[in-house]
Amino acid sequence: MTDDSGDPAAGDPVVSDPGTDPDSPDDDASEALSLDRFHEALEAEERPVATASEVARRLGTSQAAARDALAALVDRGDVDRLDVESDPVVFYPTDWGRLATRERVVAFPDRREIVVDRPTQFTRARLSQFAHLVDTTGTDPGTRGYLYRIRQVDVWAAPFEDADGLIASLRSVLPRRFDHLEEWVRDQWRRAHRFRLYTHEDGYVVLQAASESLMGNVADQHLDESHLRAPISETEAWVNEDAVAEVKRALYDAGYPVDDDRDLDVGDPVDVDLTTDLRAYQETWVETFLDARSGVYVGPPGSGKTVAAIATIAAVGGETLILVPSRELAGQWREGLLEHSTIDPADIGEYHGGQKEIRPVTIATYQTAGMDRHRALFDSRKWGLICFDEAHHITAPIFSRSAELQAKHRLGLSATPVRETGSEEEIYTLIGRPIGADWDELFDAGFVQEPEVEIRYVPWRDEMARNEYASADGRDRRRLAAENPAKIEEIRYLLAAHRDKKALVFIEYLDQGEAIADALGVPFISGETPHHERAELFRRFREAGGNRDEAGGADDDLDDLDTLVVSRVGDEGIDLPNAELAVVASGLGGSRRQGSQRAGRTMRPTGSALVYVLATRGSSEEEFAQRQMRHLARKGIRVRETNVAE
Repeated sequence: MTDDSGDPAAGDPVVSDPGTDPDSPDDDASEALSLDRFHEALEAEERPVATASEVARRLGTSQAAARDALAALVDRGDVDRLDVESDPVVFYPTDWGRLATRERVVAFPDRREIVVDRPTQFTRARLSQFAHLVDTTGTDPGTRGYLYRIRQVDVWAAPFEDADGLIASLRSVLPRRFDHLEEWVRDQWRRAHRFRLYTHEDGYVVLQAASESLMGNVADQHLDESHLRAPISETEAWVNEDAVAEVKRALYDAGYPVDDDRDLDVGDPVDVDLTTDLRAYQETWVETFLDARSGVYVGPPGSGKTVAAIATIAAVGGETLILVPSRELAGQWREGLLEHSTIDPADIGEYHGGQKEIRPVTIATYQTAGMDRHRALFDSRKWGLICFDEAHHITAPIFSRSAELQAKHRLGLSATPVRETGSEEEIYTLIGRPIGADWDELFDAGFVQEPEVEIRYVPWRDEMARNEYASADGRDRRRLAAENPAKIEEIRYLLAAHRDKKALVFIEYLDQGEAIADALGVPFISGETPHHERAELFRRFREAGGNRDEAGGADDDLDDLDTLVVSRVGDEGIDLPNAELAVVASGLGGSRRQGSQRAGRTMRPTGSALVYVLATRGSSEEEFAQRQMRHLARKGIRVRETNVAE
């Protein structure tokens, strides 16, 4: 901008030196105007071309200086000029592709939303520190648009020492400063650090508020005598140790997450060292956890959460209780500990229906640990660390027990921290804040193979089945759509089209699972499959080479198992690292988390990864499939749709 005298306005001129006459012929403004700044002027004009006067106005310089600078860009071949009849000379980038592929960041500060078109990995990494990825658009890597939203919880969990560090990261991404947004972020940061729990030198727990008014107007209104034993000062109160979890939850609900600086139990020492090198982001996870002494590692399958957890066990150095959803996972944890650490096999115990051994490092199932008669599991040793694998899977009894374990280091692991049952707050307050990386960042860095997801809308080919569906209602209607007989032929087609890939076929209904398994000549694994049989089938699947016959069925090698049909038993952490193809035949009424888990069975560091979701055309399955896949798209995963021919 210029004033009436034609001199540059205050600020940082782009193409003129504020200490010289902008119209001077020896002005060196031509070297100060970069092609990027010209792009910015075009974006501000919202036109693909601009005149010298428009560039001057957008960049805060004189028209003469802008004209000279543009002429220099023309001479370098970066910009072209065009004389038009109804306009002065206009300028435009020589390489139109550069304008089309540049990153653009648009902020909506009132909504606390940020839209990024074709973001760089740097930008996504920065945004993942303080914003939540809500949605993505586009299909191919490098062409997507991303919608981020900054929520209270994102600011509370941001990995910075102070608000200035967070604001600096915010400013590094946004095109300019937004004072109102920055003030809101600072206010939320202050809220996250206004209450603190610490251990008094005499051993009891103290709640400390940042001011008398906070203690009086917030703590006193949300806490009662069952939480606080007695006041110590105007800003401190003696906490009932049995109510620590309730104190944290009550203040969290009031909008004030509590800093937990108590001295936590380390437990009796356990001799274990890590033998595997960590990736850089895994090191960051562990360091962040050790600073906070609680938290949830969040990352896609294949990102190495279990290895990071083993590193955490070694770093804490105390006896550890690991809680898992299934016996299969208990066995996989044992194998992982032995593979990635120096732990003595005699120091590992498993506590579930098959065996009950309590050792310095004990792995128990949620089901067994939640039973009252197994309370000794929690009380028999002075655990220094409690690890909750598949943290979103925690049962209500375990949540109750977790409230009693607040004096321990608490670590959760989760690929999908979505809880449609409303337990996200319990995970946050009873275990800890989320610690993790942006999924898309891991895909781009090559740490995890990004799956390609395709929803295939399957028609009715059996007239009798179509009529039965049309006359049904409610749950029966949903089941009939899920069991559409045409899906069996579609599964055959997909398996035959990808003969070199090991495949999992997911189903919801047992009858359908048996029918598909019979048609393909492959095993069906459900909750009714005996544990030893399941373990053997999983072993064969892991070791198989992947080479089915042309009809999509198993090959002639009895031990080479490259296809499994599985029910919901396959939705949680079962380690099938070589699953390259997943076909979701039914179960589309499930949660977003279930959709992520099934897609996640193909997310591994190497190889291709394909997920096909079969939905009966014209049924409620279409909506369910789109809902689940939108959740994956928000994580940067490509999703496309195909109509299967009649």
